Order: sequence, then structure tokens, then C-alpha cells
Amino acid sequence: MPQSLVKNYLHIVFSTKYRRPLIKPEIEKDLYAYLGGICKNLECIPIKIGGYKNHVHLLILLSKKITLVTLMIKLKAHSSKWIKTKGEFYKDFYWQKGYGAFSVNPAEIEIVKKYIENQKEHHKRKTFQEEYKAFLKKYKVDFDERYVWD
Repeated sequence: MPQSLVKNYLHIVFSTKYRRPLIKPEIEKDLYAYLGGICKNLECIPIKIGGYKNHVHLLILLSKKITLVTLMIKLKAHSSKWIKTKGEFYKDFYWQKGYGAFSVNPAEIEIVKKYIENQKEHHKRKTFQEEYKAFLKKYKVDFDERYVWD
């Protein structure tokens, strides 16, 4: 086969270290735009980025030229450095060590977009930990809860 044809949609989720509520309303849109810019620079297409006080969700089309782990290293490192320039409040900003990345059926893209758009409403009823564990169970990911939270 002379060409590589790839289309991998991913829903990526990760939180601030210790799930600290450091994503303030005055910075969240800029943070999401910055994360989207990192994706674009790596030839990954950001479809929807959002989150809540202590975590982010990214719906992306992963480039065939980059591995997921490379994307995650660059997303976290560059955005963490950037947010620390936004004031004294953010000087101790860190992302958690791990992340969740879940494949998305192309037929469900709109569902995931709406899910990300409704994070503030969603988290009136469910914590990040509850949300994340639900994803792990939905996607049948084996995990030891002792190592999920850092």
C-alpha cells in the first residue's frame, strides 16, 4: 500500500496536580486556545477543548506523524510553562503526571463536543474523580485507584 491513511479521533482528559482548582475563569479561554495552538503546531487538529476548574478535555484528530505520548509531553510541558507566566497565582501550577486518552467513533464526535461544552453544568453533579472513573469503566480500562491520582 503506497499511502498511509489514518483518522484517529481522541478524547484526552487530564487534571491539575492534586486536582487543585487552578483553572480560573479569567484564564480558561486563553488556556484552551493555547492548548489548541500546541496541537496545531504538531499537526493535530483540535476539534473542541474545554474543562473545568481542575481539569481539561481535548477532542482532537491525532496526526499520523506524532505519537500520543509525544503530544502529551508537549501539551503539558508547554502549557504549564505558559500558564506560569500569567501571574503569581499560577507560579506553582503543574499538571498531574498521567492522562486518559480514549478513542472516539467518528459518528460520536458531536456527542463528545457537547459533553466538553457542558463541563460546568456537568460538574455541578459529579466530581472530576467520578467523571474520570466513569470513563475508565466505560472504556474497560483496568486500573488500580492507588495509582490513578497523584
